[in-house]
Amino acid sequence: MSHPQTLFQLTGRTHAPASLGNATLVIIDAQEEYRSGVLQLPGLDEALAEIAKLLAAARDTGAGIVHIKHLGIPGGLLDPSGPRGRPLPEVAPLPGETVVEKRLPNAFAGTELHERLQALGHLDLIVCGFMTHSSISTTVRAAKDYGYRCTLVDAACATRDLPTPDGQVIAAAEVHRIEMIALADNFAALVPQASALI
Repeated sequence: MSHPQTLFQLTGRTHAPASLGNATLVIIDAQEEYRSGVLQLPGLDEALAEIAKLLAAARDTGAGIVHIKHLGIPGGLLDPSGPRGRPLPEVAPLPGETVVEKRLPNAFAGTELHERLQALGHLDLIVCGFMTHSSISTTVRAAKDYGYRCTLVDAACATRDLPTPDGQVIAAAEVHRIEMIALADNFAALVPQASALI
């Protein structure tokens, strides 16, 4: 049996990773919940350093930047009016940068994200943030429906350990790895770290 190929390879529709000069940087849910809340992510600090590199480079080059903020449960996860919903200071939006608020994992659902991206004028999106298997995955998959080409920065995303139906646990690193492989099959170009795009 031959070595498997991605759907991108099989269909001939693969696309090269974007560059900051011709793309919009989309930072998803870089919020305090993932540092100090119930949803603490094992790989947060490393991913945050990568996001900060991307953000600094985007600001330096004048690239479009969109911050996605999840409006969670009052008094609970990603509390919109409490500390757990606040942006992580290392990558917080500057005045004038676009912020899109969402209530579902998919950042296009019920938001003005598509309109904001259209106004910025790029079909290429560079996507990073949290959590890999949830908001990153659903947003990247939805982006394809809108005709965008996504580039994912592996080291600039992270997720958490997940329980399995039989009472076991899948480690965050493995959940992240499998989700990235699945997205690279047919939804996004994948680069290992920020330096690949800077």
